[in-house]
Amino acid sequence: MRIAVTGGSGKLGRHVLRRLVADGHQVLNLNRAGERSSELVVVDLRNYGQVVDVLMGLDDRHSGFDAVVHLGAIPAPGILPDAATFENNMLSTYNVFQAARRAGIKKLVYASSETVLGLPFDTDPPYIPVDEDYPARPESTYSLVKHLEEQMAIELTRWDPELSIIALRFSNVMDVEDYAAFASFDTDVMARKWNLWGYIDGRDGAQAVARALENGKPGFEAFIVANEDTVMLRSSAELAAEVFPRVECRKELFRHETLLSIDKAKRLLRYLPEHSWRNHTTDIKN
Repeated sequence: MRIAVTGGSGKLGRHVLRRLVADGHQVLNLNRAGERSSELVVVDLRNYGQVVDVLMGLDDRHSGFDAVVHLGAIPAPGILPDAATFENNMLSTYNVFQAARRAGIKKLVYASSETVLGLPFDTDPPYIPVDEDYPARPESTYSLVKHLEEQMAIELTRWDPELSIIALRFSNVMDVEDYAAFASFDTDVMARKWNLWGYIDGRDGAQAVARALENGKPGFEAFIVANEDTVMLRSSAELAAEVFPRVECRKELFRHETLLSIDKAKRLLRYLPEHSWRNHTTDIKN
């Protein structure tokens, strides 16, 4: 396919670009800044005119796209003032979705977030492992935008029954270089409680994008995307019992099984994580 990737220069975006190119797709990176290259077009996603223009065609670079992967955003709360985060992320996503529709593109995959599940879980989750079945519980402006983006996607796919929009609720994206710190997390069980001790290897995040492009159906669907294990050495059952003693555990947990359920992504997208931090750390004792 011919695929536009917004935010392709970001932490997850770099992995996505590499994966899609390796899969044989023609990929163009639409990013707010970067060094001139044949893979990059500098676009301000807050400017609808620029977005619709580049998706419709660009001189000798391309004549249109079959799909859009939208990753470009302020990537977390607290980086900018709340109002700036809201304005940037909400407007950018509206512009990308609407411009894609105007360009006749029927396949959209974008980065939602684990934060819509209720992070930082100062209020207990309704059950463990958490999944896509309970209503969103945004607890920050960043998360509120992610929730509103999903609601917008629901309505756009209602307007156009041929349109496919997949929201990937990514966990905390990690590179191999980040794994050296993981073994220290066990010293404070609360340090990573905020996202139920989850993470996503950037390469597996890219795999989820590829699977969503391959297997997405018309309509809207949201999927949690995490690795199969937690960031902790102690077992998931111990973590749940110690930190969330009053929360229902709906399944028997394997030793380090993620508490961010990826069952839906496995079932419908054929997503299967291939990378674990445990394969990159030499001092693991259990």
